[in-house]
Amino acid sequence: MKKCIACGMPMQEVSDYASGDESKDYCKFCARPDGTMQSYEEKLDSLTNFIIKTQGLDKKAAGSAAEAMMKKLPAWKNM
Repeated sequence: MKKCIACGMPMQEVSDYASGDESKDYCKFCARPDGTMQSYEEKLDSLTNFIIKTQGLDKKAAGSAAEAMMKKLPAWKNM
């Protein structure tokens, strides 16, 4: 089982991969409609909004949490 390099989600099913392509290292939630991986800014924004929705944090706290999470992931380690 692979984990998404951009968000850390376990990819267990073919449908979890971007465009259903198991050769990709990122998941369907980190892909743009054309199948390419989202940029750092796009992922930060979507992860911040996900944290606000699921954990009820304000935007500043959610953004800080998202940045901290992303720094630990392979796709963003040099950001």
